[in-house]
Amino acid sequence: MGDPVALTLVAFGVGIVIGLTGMGGGALMTPALIFLGVPPTAAVANDLVAAAANKTVGAVVHWRTGSPNLRLAGWLVLGSVPLAFAGAFIVRAVGSTEEQQVFLRAAIGITLLLTAAMYALRFYLRMVRGTVEAPSAQDPPVRALPTFLVGGLGGLLVGITSVGSGSVIMVCLLLIYPTLAARRLVGTDLVQAIPLVFAASVSHVIVSGVDWEVLVPLVLGGAPGTYLGARLSAVVPQSVTRRGIATVLTLTGLAMLHVPPAWVGVTGIALLVVGSLSWRLLRRVHGTSYRTDADLPGP
Repeated sequence: MGDPVALTLVAFGVGIVIGLTGMGGGALMTPALIFLGVPPTAAVANDLVAAAANKTVGAVVHWRTGSPNLRLAGWLVLGSVPLAFAGAFIVRAVGSTEEQQVFLRAAIGITLLLTAAMYALRFYLRMVRGTVEAPSAQDPPVRALPTFLVGGLGGLLVGITSVGSGSVIMVCLLLIYPTLAARRLVGTDLVQAIPLVFAASVSHVIVSGVDWEVLVPLVLGGAPGTYLGARLSAVVPQSVTRRGIATVLTLTGLAMLHVPPAWVGVTGIALLVVGSLSWRLLRRVHGTSYRTDADLPGP
């Protein structure tokens, strides 16, 4: 069920992205496992169990730097854990094994496209505001209800697809708390993701179990990758990974939804060429004083 060497290398690369940005774990790993020949239900279950270990490594590194906002993480956990635990049982209720595989592919594809769209929305909203929301030395007040709802949305998505703990939730936090320093956001997301992913992984283990031939390479590759990414997060600009992730998420989501390869290729070219030109045009229309994440320091 997949080449162990390939699984280890992919897990290491995805781990680096997790540690760098707090994004892209399940959003990259689960589709990669499916493309490597792992059935969707097994891909989700094994990725969640591995993520419980890998994200713990990243969270420990960020905890030692004092970066997490624990009160913010607490409200996220309250909303996410119950729905994350329910995810595997929701998938099981879909029907037969074949119906579950079809459902999961579609759910993962839609969630990936949602994540990519949220990236683009965030960048556009910040552009039309025409100003940089500079990180503040002090944490902003915690908005309990929106944070709780974001946790619930992320928990539901993660519980079903394993995607969302470090992508959808992270982008929502960036929208709700635009002045919270990027390093604090990454640390907070990694800390709240531990109980979220643990709850989701427990339910999937109960329902479908794990495959050690898949799980062991994911942990062996993912844990050191996450540690390295977390250590590099202080020096690597976030834009280096975020724009690449947004493109990969879009193309992978389309592939998961069985869009013909030719159209996926056309979309990729459009994102690279038309997207870049459109971005430059929008920046010029809204004024050159606006700066994107590419102009801001890393977390």
